[in-house]
Amino acid sequence: MQVIPVLDLKGGVVVHARMGQRDQYRPISTPLSPTSKPIDVARGLLSVYPFGSFYVADLDTIGGSGNNDAVLAELKATFPDRTFWVDNGIADTAGAERWLAADLGDLVLGSETQKDEAVLRRLAKNDRVILSLDYRGDAFVGPAALLSNVDTWPSRIITMTLARVGSGLGPDLARLETIKNAVGERSVYAAGGVRDVDDLSALADRGIAGALVASCLHDGSLAGAQIARLQMA
Repeated sequence: MQVIPVLDLKGGVVVHARMGQRDQYRPISTPLSPTSKPIDVARGLLSVYPFGSFYVADLDTIGGSGNNDAVLAELKATFPDRTFWVDNGIADTAGAERWLAADLGDLVLGSETQKDEAVLRRLAKNDRVILSLDYRGDAFVGPAALLSNVDTWPSRIITMTLARVGSGLGPDLARLETIKNAVGERSVYAAGGVRDVDDLSALADRGIAGALVASCLHDGSLAGAQIARLQMA
């Protein structure tokens, strides 16, 4: 079970994401960091556990209001041994290929920003490409053809239930099981609602490869020792 901490970036700082209501996100306040600066927050998260990867959502590019490219470059330079899974709203093949060539991390293609299946069809075999299947409530956000055509999916799939992000409601186990059953040998990652190590264990029991987490790390509900024991289970 791979545990991946989340950095949601907006206006150059880390914000507290809650239930997909992005206009209400505010700079994070956490006992793990003296500020909401991404470098400080990342260091705080690494003080909990030596995570090998971070998930980074550039909410400015996703929302069409700028970018946090400089922040991402600084993160990569400061933590060169970590891998960054980056969703920055890219929805065209040329842009995706340019970003991958810059070698700043692995590229997350969020279904909510895709116009069709073209980018995934071109890059599905690239092992640095990840698909995020995004849901608001019960509704899939993205092209319907993308959801139904599993052949266009890469080897790693995030199932993102936006209404559960920061909610404390627990992961959407039923949806995750449905996706897991559809993808064969591909790896499925949970995003949204993970509260503690019990949730992680429930996901692992269902064959989920990993989980994106944030709130439970910042509030202390998930400790480094628990993550370490889970890895040994």
